[in-house]
Amino acid sequence: MTGERERSDRGHGNWRHRLRRTTLAALLTAAVVLPLSAATRPPIPAPAPADLSAPLTPAAVTTAYQANRENAVEAARMAAAHGDPSRAAADRALASPSRRLLHFDARGTGQATEVFGDLAHAGRVAVLVPGSDTTLDTYARFHTAAESLYRHLTGGHPRTRTAVVAWLGYRTPATISTTVLTPGRADQAAPHLRAFIRELRSLTAPGPAAVSLLCHSYGTVVCARAAPTLTGLGVTDIALVGSPGTGADSVTALHTSARVWAARGAGDWIAEVPHITADLLGTTVGFGTDPVSPAFGARVFAAGPGGHSDYFTPGSVSLANLARIVLGETTEVTRA
Repeated sequence: MTGERERSDRGHGNWRHRLRRTTLAALLTAAVVLPLSAATRPPIPAPAPADLSAPLTPAAVTTAYQANRENAVEAARMAAAHGDPSRAAADRALASPSRRLLHFDARGTGQATEVFGDLAHAGRVAVLVPGSDTTLDTYARFHTAAESLYRHLTGGHPRTRTAVVAWLGYRTPATISTTVLTPGRADQAAPHLRAFIRELRSLTAPGPAAVSLLCHSYGTVVCARAAPTLTGLGVTDIALVGSPGTGADSVTALHTSARVWAARGAGDWIAEVPHITADLLGTTVGFGTDPVSPAFGARVFAAGPGGHSDYFTPGSVSLANLARIVLGETTEVTRA
């Protein structure tokens, strides 16, 4: 029986190895053969971003919200005139009087930084960093995730001064593209994330807030690239969820003083992405060590049975644990 079990284990291991090799081959083929999804869509005309005072101050935040809403109104008008009702609707939603846009740029695939809560008086701030295919056209699902976290934080801890920021501050890669398998977009995004975290320190009072970075999918690569530069900027925690890898071999390689957390839902397809790196025509492809593996060294927490897009689902194990991380209730986080 022992010999049969060992052969079965070897067979299962070989099967998983073949699956990972096949998956990598498929990803490489897709990256090389398939066109970029954005290439087939003509550019949508949009206004230049609102001219805001720099740097922003707490007193100027309300003015920024108003100016960016007005900019979104104009963006919606231009998109509609161009014959793109989908983008026009997305811009129009962001122009709603209830939305708080700290930054907004409707050009190209678009960028937006949206605030939930009273940022100026928050003692704890969660910054969500999204993954691939997050654009103004798909922004509604990112908004829903941030809003879900904010409602959980304020519903369970009404006396804690918290705010949530949905940071779409970079051009995310398409899920099927050459860019999603390489760190190029993350390298471009990292300085912008650092600049925003620095700006955030000046927008909270009476003192800088404790900041938690909650990074999803390709966003975990962005956070990993930015991590070494965030020391001293109030980032206490970095949570990596649904990560394909970060490009770093371990938490130590992130060179951060923040607590590093990682989680993956039982139904997340990202588990089948090979956690290796390879050189393809002089370009590094893949992101290395699995962040939920013991070798990486993160604090692995429970994420429940959810899939790749379920980490911020109301009532989920993952959302509850992410909220505990934001609140600094680290001993209450349930481990995987």
